[in-house]
Amino acid sequence: MKTNFSRCPISYELVNKGQLYSTSGLKQLSPQLKELAIFPYTIEEQRIEARKRAQKISIQGVQLKLSAKLNIKQGRFEMIDKGGRFILKPPHELFPELPANEAITMQLAKSVGINVPVHGLLYCSDNTFTYFIKRFDRFSHNQKRAVEDFAQLAGKTRETKYDFTMERLIPILDQFCTFPLLEKSKLFKRILFNFLVGNEDMHLKNFSLITNKNKVELAPAYDFLNTTIALENTQEELALPLNGKKSKLKRKDFFDYYAAKKLSLNQTIIEKTVQSFLKPLSKWKDLIEISFLSHNKQKEYLKVLSERLKILEL
Repeated sequence: MKTNFSRCPISYELVNKGQLYSTSGLKQLSPQLKELAIFPYTIEEQRIEARKRAQKISIQGVQLKLSAKLNIKQGRFEMIDKGGRFILKPPHELFPELPANEAITMQLAKSVGINVPVHGLLYCSDNTFTYFIKRFDRFSHNQKRAVEDFAQLAGKTRETKYDFTMERLIPILDQFCTFPLLEKSKLFKRILFNFLVGNEDMHLKNFSLITNKNKVELAPAYDFLNTTIALENTQEELALPLNGKKSKLKRKDFFDYYAAKKLSLNQTIIEKTVQSFLKPLSKWKDLIEISFLSHNKQKEYLKVLSERLKILEL
């Protein structure tokens, strides 16, 4: 893990010597938060706790996860079985840089206007990082917003979450969303983004709809990772086929076929989506290079990005 005490692992801002988090980073968590203590567990202790609590908490997936609450008065995160407002993800045994990978990828998503929850990295007692993300399905203690992932909506299971296509996502938006055209535009942006950053694992359970004030829309983004550099030697570019392909995709597959023909987005919307990437893209290299990824992983990330930019001609 790259240790970097000169930048806040939430906001990426420079911090004074001796500080762990910036003021703005802490305020993302809570306007009342003045400081945040080091999370008092090693990575191995977190893994043990995650396995012990796996049957008690309502979050699932391949990565080990912990449910947590933020004790604002005491300035610290605390593990909890039920009612947690945050999810913590310690490093994977085989892929130790996943926290830093997810943190920077979600930061890049935020930069292009994709709706992402509050997220970042926590310093742990053994000088490692754990990734945290605020739950968007809860807005107060024991009160939840209705959220369903696309696997549920499509009648698929965890075992069949890859048995679908990008084209078949569209009727789900038409059937359930309050304003389908708006959500199709958001979906197109997310698909472009995940292709650019090498996320080849956007299966059905990584898309969700949320009901908020009687409006059904795409839920905030989650589980955005550069899986290409995490897994290495990958053969696919997408988890769900697009235009019959999971690899060797071209610009026309995304723009001419999917956006224009399948999503029925007009050229104005498509161009607006492209423009939302162009200015932030000029800053992505700098963001990746100040991220908490190791130097080698930063180089791999930038190589993937460069290759995908050429494919999309951006």
